[in-house]
Amino acid sequence: MKAIEPKRTVHAALDLPGSKSMTHRALIAAALAEGPSLVEAPLFSEDTRYTLDALRFMGASVQPSGDDLAVAGTSGGVALPSPEATLFLGNSGTSMRLLLSVAALGHGRLTLDGSERMRERPLAPLVEALRALGAAISYSGRAGCPPVRLEACGLDGGTVKIPAAESSQYVSSLLLAAPYARDAVEIEAVGPLLSRPYVDMTRFVMEAFGVRVESSGPQSFLVPKGGRYHGRRFRIEADLSSASYFWAAAAVTGGSVTIRNVRPFETCQGDVGFLDLLEAMGCAVLKEPDAVTVQGGPLEGIEADMNGMPDMVPTLAAVAPFAEGRTTIRNVPHLRFKESDRLRSVTRAWRRLGAQVRELPDGLEIDGGKSLTGAVVDPENDHRLAMSLAVIGLRTPGVRILNEDCVQKSFPGFWALFDGL
Repeated sequence: MKAIEPKRTVHAALDLPGSKSMTHRALIAAALAEGPSLVEAPLFSEDTRYTLDALRFMGASVQPSGDDLAVAGTSGGVALPSPEATLFLGNSGTSMRLLLSVAALGHGRLTLDGSERMRERPLAPLVEALRALGAAISYSGRAGCPPVRLEACGLDGGTVKIPAAESSQYVSSLLLAAPYARDAVEIEAVGPLLSRPYVDMTRFVMEAFGVRVESSGPQSFLVPKGGRYHGRRFRIEADLSSASYFWAAAAVTGGSVTIRNVRPFETCQGDVGFLDLLEAMGCAVLKEPDAVTVQGGPLEGIEADMNGMPDMVPTLAAVAPFAEGRTTIRNVPHLRFKESDRLRSVTRAWRRLGAQVRELPDGLEIDGGKSLTGAVVDPENDHRLAMSLAVIGLRTPGVRILNEDCVQKSFPGFWALFDGL
């Protein structure tokens, strides 16, 4: 159990570890590339280790090189073990979705499985899209969810439509594998493409490794036949999702926090938009070419469409109780399919501390300006809830967080840095 120590103000200047989302994508592109790559400053966390170990399992050579990773590319070769094996991916939804398409490029039988929570997380749109591209996939348990069994024989390519209302990772998964299909792959995202910045990040990584994704419209993506990734040095940006908790700490305490190793004017991470929300609430935000400082101030509630930065919802929800008036968060129904049902889990945990929270079908309403009380709170094994609850604890005596080690999923060094504020 982690007890959070309240603080009058926080002042800090920090360097943070690499982006989890970018690490997954860069490792996959490097593993499939022709020639060697050096992935610099990757994030080493529970989730990214599932991807790293899975790529090794499928034949890639990934070796530590100081704080970096040296990857010997397989030129698109995916070696599935014989006889049939099971690849366990814990509760890393990113690993499950992105790697399913990669595994389909190989030849052989493989089952992809995960934790009990993973077995509740949806996968059907991606499975149907891969079937349309020539993959043979069946469910080993509950229909529409892992575990799934591949009888892999590569991907034919072609045109596929995929519902995009549950997860942008379906599109990213198909894109990452598409260069090694036998023909061009054209993807049409049907319905609202949630979390669009993550698809843009996928395209950014692919193009950095030599594969251009063409687009005839905002929801249409074409990977021509014959494109190939090429090995290179690729540096991972600092994780702006991780930075949000420290900027939020400045916001709620009226302090000042600088994250030094971020490039706000160049980043492809959609979570940079969180800074605009803090500014709208009353914080002062100073963006420099390679650093961002947030200075807290009197806070006011806002209305926020957070579709493009869903991982920031618990962080904004941690700031909202200390803002005057109501904060309304909208357009994030896909948060129900994360490590927890985040809309319900935030509502439950915040109410335990006395916050006035209403769960909406696609978001949250939080009334600020009310006194909170300390309590033992269960983050429901959700790393983003645990870190956001720590922010609340800076202003609320007596906050104690169960299962604090769940932050290992994305930010193993979180508590050491947070305690040092």
